[in-house]
Amino acid sequence: MEHSQATNVSTHSRRVLVTGGGGFLGKAIVQKLIERGDRVTSFSRSSYAALERMGVEQIKGDLGDRPAVAIACRGKDIVFHVAAKAGFWGPYKEYFHANVLGTENVISACLDQNVPYLVYCSSANVLNHGNGSMEGADETVPYPKSFLTSYQKTKALAEQKVVAAAADRLKTIVLRPHHIWGPGDRHFIPRILDWADKIRMVGDGKNLSDNIYIDNAAEAHLQSGDALRENNDLSGRIYFISQGEPVYLWDMINNLLKTGGKSPVTRSISRQKAYAIGALLELVYKVFHLKSEPRMTRFLANELSAAQWFDISAARKDWGFNPKVTTEEGLKQLKKWLEDNQYETD
Repeated sequence: MEHSQATNVSTHSRRVLVTGGGGFLGKAIVQKLIERGDRVTSFSRSSYAALERMGVEQIKGDLGDRPAVAIACRGKDIVFHVAAKAGFWGPYKEYFHANVLGTENVISACLDQNVPYLVYCSSANVLNHGNGSMEGADETVPYPKSFLTSYQKTKALAEQKVVAAAADRLKTIVLRPHHIWGPGDRHFIPRILDWADKIRMVGDGKNLSDNIYIDNAAEAHLQSGDALRENNDLSGRIYFISQGEPVYLWDMINNLLKTGGKSPVTRSISRQKAYAIGALLELVYKVFHLKSEPRMTRFLANELSAAQWFDISAARKDWGFNPKVTTEEGLKQLKKWLEDNQYETD
């Protein structure tokens, strides 16, 4: 489905494709692109009323459909590849289809259609080895020898393909955000608010973790794309992005609960017990071919109990990344959004 573009665009605006433009991060990127006068196309499996109201051209299709991806990339000056299959449970082939094959198709389309720049949204979770903390890690840290989830493995494979594609005809950058949150989130925030009475702290609550507010994550994509145009030497590089300072994960979770009018988490469970429960549930779900997601997994037990924070000095140095929206201001904006919207869908 296609819709007309907004008419008040700059004569110097760029033609931009955002894959997954109707999603949480994708829509925030689209909004910022529209605000500065770019002509935006979204490629998603569905069409979205919010994008239609913005005057965004929408192309419906699957990332696994190479000809459809090529059509979406035609005539574009830059592609922000944000669409992915997220989550930490499910058949590997589904994650591979969306995250690896889909990224291969985006890269091929950029090359075939002479798109000069590609910004790929990955995840800091590609380094989560599931057995301890990650403190102050930078982009030189290698991938783990094995992955606990299909999501991690396929995002890591996709990263490597984007880096390898960096050449004369295509300049690329990979961004690794961690725990994106804020207004417009229809998945993570509603889930923790719905589960507020059932959540238990895993570990002692003293594990530092990174996060990033949605507007800062979106701005980082635009800023890195602009920097890539100005300095081709950045091509092929990977960058962590975050709020700039790690916080205690469980303090952040309690702040989010408070913002949604819920009580803080008071009950706890040891990391070892949570990890064992996660391993058991994974086995049960695999043996009985259960399609729903387990409440606990080994990955989740580690994510909730271990330190997970990263060095963003490379992004600061290379392209001036500086998260503008503070966590305090972000929580205020989230509270207002929750009060205005509750869990309405587009």
